[in-house]
Amino acid sequence: MSPLIRTLRNLFVSLVLTSGSVLAQTTVNGQIRDKGTDQPIPFVSVALYQLSDSTAVGGAITDSTGKYLIANTKAGSYLLRTFFVGYKPVSVPVTVVRGQPLDLGVLKLEGESRMLQEVRVAGQRSDVVVQADRQTYRAGQFQSAAGGTATDVLRNLPGLTINAEGDVSLRGANGFLVLLNGKPVQANLGTLLNQLPANSIESIEVITTPNARYDPDGKAGIIAIVTKKGVDGGWSAQVNALIGLPSTYAFGNARNPVRYSPDLTLNFRSARWDVALSSAYIRNDIAGRRVGDVTTTLGNRFTRFPSDGERSFDRHTFTNRLAIAYVPNKSNAWNLGLYQSQRTEDRIADIFYNTTTTNLNTGQLLSERAYFNSNLVRKGGRFYTANLDYTHTFLGKATLSAGALYEYDLIDGFTANRNLGQTNFRDTLQYAYSTTDRPIQNVRANLDGSLPIWGGKLEGGYQYRYQDDAGNYRFQQQDGNRQPLLIVPSFTGRTAITNHIHSWYGQFGAVRKQLDFTLGLRFEHAQRTVLSLPRNETYRLTLNNLFPSFNLLYKPQTGLALRAGFSRRVQRNSNFALNPLPEREHSETLEQGDPNLLPEFINLAEVGVTKEAGRSTLIATVYYQGIQNVVNRVNRVFADTILSRIYTNAGLAQRLGIELATDLRLTKTWKAYLGGTVYRYTQSGQLFANEVIFDRAAWVYSVNANTTVQLTPTLTFQANVNYLSRRITAQGEDSRFLTPNLSVKKSLLGSRLTVMAQWQNIGLGILPTNEQRITTRGLNFFTTTNYIQEKDIFLINLSYSLRQVSKRAKLPGNEFGDKEF
Repeated sequence: MSPLIRTLRNLFVSLVLTSGSVLAQTTVNGQIRDKGTDQPIPFVSVALYQLSDSTAVGGAITDSTGKYLIANTKAGSYLLRTFFVGYKPVSVPVTVVRGQPLDLGVLKLEGESRMLQEVRVAGQRSDVVVQADRQTYRAGQFQSAAGGTATDVLRNLPGLTINAEGDVSLRGANGFLVLLNGKPVQANLGTLLNQLPANSIESIEVITTPNARYDPDGKAGIIAIVTKKGVDGGWSAQVNALIGLPSTYAFGNARNPVRYSPDLTLNFRSARWDVALSSAYIRNDIAGRRVGDVTTTLGNRFTRFPSDGERSFDRHTFTNRLAIAYVPNKSNAWNLGLYQSQRTEDRIADIFYNTTTTNLNTGQLLSERAYFNSNLVRKGGRFYTANLDYTHTFLGKATLSAGALYEYDLIDGFTANRNLGQTNFRDTLQYAYSTTDRPIQNVRANLDGSLPIWGGKLEGGYQYRYQDDAGNYRFQQQDGNRQPLLIVPSFTGRTAITNHIHSWYGQFGAVRKQLDFTLGLRFEHAQRTVLSLPRNETYRLTLNNLFPSFNLLYKPQTGLALRAGFSRRVQRNSNFALNPLPEREHSETLEQGDPNLLPEFINLAEVGVTKEAGRSTLIATVYYQGIQNVVNRVNRVFADTILSRIYTNAGLAQRLGIELATDLRLTKTWKAYLGGTVYRYTQSGQLFANEVIFDRAAWVYSVNANTTVQLTPTLTFQANVNYLSRRITAQGEDSRFLTPNLSVKKSLLGSRLTVMAQWQNIGLGILPTNEQRITTRGLNFFTTTNYIQEKDIFLINLSYSLRQVSKRAKLPGNEFGDKEF
């Protein structure tokens, strides 16, 4: 017998023996559902233990439909156990017969008393669920946010803060990847939140150490928003309306703010179809005032120009979303999403200035001028997105999915900046008018798969992203009354920015007794090109990076969970920050981007503990953030009365802190939620080619407190307060920020109709509510500005549901355009 034939024979025998061994094993599968709502429960840990010695022999984690599969199970008698925070564990004896797959059908879990899905009596449920990489918060606990936008919900979560400008931060970092019903939305978080009615939100997940399956974007982690659900079958509808009462004090602005917001959600669901349509209009003006003081030094010239006047916003947003899910059978699922949005924002800054220039050597007054600056910045955006996704589930519960997305956005607007004589507004001292026209196209395509193996799940995939942003910028200026309006060539041109991103990832997750873990790695190849015309300058950046991730959840006993996680992230530069063409933002500021700007790279690490104590939950997390290439918006003197604001990389930054949260059940009708964080922030680096070297450190803390009293089964009172302490920046500091709120909600018609009265930004004439001072300083300048926004806002919110909700409505969102708005 030849060696080749002998080898083939041995290989054949081995295959036969191996096949026999495999046939001696089988699979155990089933589905986990909520006993109260009959909805699937994802991420439940399921494990098999031998009856003889309680040894674990296999396990799995349920997918988004609540299904699980434990492969390669030998014949024998076992005990199947479930583990999931917020649900009572269940143990079921099972017998596996050789060669016969075992389908256990539907297993229903009962929520613990603090996790009830429905409340129809004078009691309340817990609103926090802790998993290995995230914390999930039920939006309904923050009733003071109802009728507003998602921003009003988010400001209540521990470690999350929102400042006077609407910038959202988590543990001090302000870059996020946003997921809307599981879909990535490359939008500026503040912009997206202001477009999403709070009434439409079911829950918000804060993912602090995301795994490799997710895009690595966002230095603070991921904010995942889940919208409310539809009925189990047939039609449902929900209508909401917000009405703002007249302002109690609008600072004497030229126009009083207007606030109202109707929205409608329709849903139809059958055995194979799930159709959801959402339409919302939000008018959310805010009156405001700003008081500032700036000094500059050029040679022996010392100039001071204090200012005082209006700074208000008029905001209009109209959004439509359509989602269609088609599931012809258990193996195939299709999802189509269409998104359209229109947004306009006017920022009015009508400021009085009083400018004096003196000689530093002699003290002589060189000049003095009082003038009025009328500044209007109008931004408009039209956003269109379409996505199609397909998922196939194989007999062995492996999955293969593919998706594609196309987006077209048009962002335009203008800045009209007039310096006028203080006593005669017809006397034009200087007039600058700039326009922006930015069509943006984006493409995303992905292929993902998962395979049950080794008692867990192996996942992998590829994704391609492409973005094209070709903006036209035109700047005109008029110097003096009745002078011509001329184009300024150095401020006018075209900036074309393209991004190509290829990424591959793989990760494995499994459950071993009380241990739940995920380990993953993502590789990314990114190319960025910035072309600036008419100077015909090209700036290229190519990056190859690895993004590892790790998450672990260990439950040594009932009611106690320990977790640890690590994730490497990237905060990509916005295209606005890359644009080298200067823009006259207002009278005293000239803004400019840097086409050589590097993205920030961040290492996130944390360890935490969750303890259930009676009806309450206590959560403590110690975390670390290390940030390379920190991007700062820094100032330097451009002219006597103009500061140049530039985006630049400014060294390294670190945060080391602790986050605490507790969900207290004080009585059956009274609960309190308290969350907060305190961290040590350090930043060191240099600016302007070592012209400025800095090494700064400070303690920062924030507190979000919420208390709810259920006065009767249909009447609820709630109060909450959000406080953010002073923070340092590369060149200065931002002051504290305070917002207290009250609300009273009454349910009618069997809870189908709710009426709520809200009192937001409580000031009472004595509290420094909804205002923040921003101060920066350099070698030859100092600037401090106090931004004061409306206090004591009164709102009435009405909400009516045609049918009760119980299933998620997977509404699509905008992918890229909102980020650049």
